Amino acid sequence: MRSQNDRAQVFAALGVPLRLDIVDELVLSDRTPGELIQKFEIPSALLAHHLDVLEKAQIIERIESSADRRKRFVRLSERNLPLLVTSKYPENVQFICRHNSARSQLAAAIWKKLIGTAANSAGTEPAKTIHPLTIQIAKRHNLELGLAIPRKYRPTSTQSRFEITVCDQSHDDLSMPLSRSHWSLPDPTKVGTIAAFEQTYQELIKRILPLAK
Repeated sequence: MRSQNDRAQVFAALGVPLRLDIVDELVLSDRTPGELIQKFEIPSALLAHHLDVLEKAQIIERIESSADRRKRFVRLSERNLPLLVTSKYPENVQFICRHNSARSQLAAAIWKKLIGTAANSAGTEPAKTIHPLTIQIAKRHNLELGLAIPRKYRPTSTQSRFEITVCDQSHDDLSMPLSRSHWSLPDPTKVGTIAAFEQTYQELIKRILPLAK
């Protein structure tokens, strides 16, 4: 059970409007410090201070990009995620990864099952077929993949679709990162085990389930 001191530290950290704005931004997207500086138009030293306060309260954590080891993403920590996520979510989502054979396919299927609104997926460099372990994990958890055919990502100007990259490489490949959200998830196909795919499934559940509530 979370102690009173822990709870007080969380609420104190959120008592500054800018820090609350940062947390609200991180509800749907992992962000690099540079993206947060651009988003909120603040100096790097000021951002560093606020991130230190949020990290000390265990509200955020910083993780290494799997595409560029020099880059770090800031994301909400699992410990306080249910407390911070609201029920506000986009109505029409497209998940994007590089090959559209694993992470983005599972993300769209989980979103449709838990949230119940429209979701699809695409890849910046789509594979010829969906990964067989993606199909196996989908069957294990009763997910509907539909046709499950990898397809090419096509930029769109429509305002009705909300885009989420689930691949650090795709995040780097695509321009205008602030125009979409990003979830930094390791590529299970590089490991190639059912355990790695199960871990991806569980990570996506942790991201999406609080939104469903």
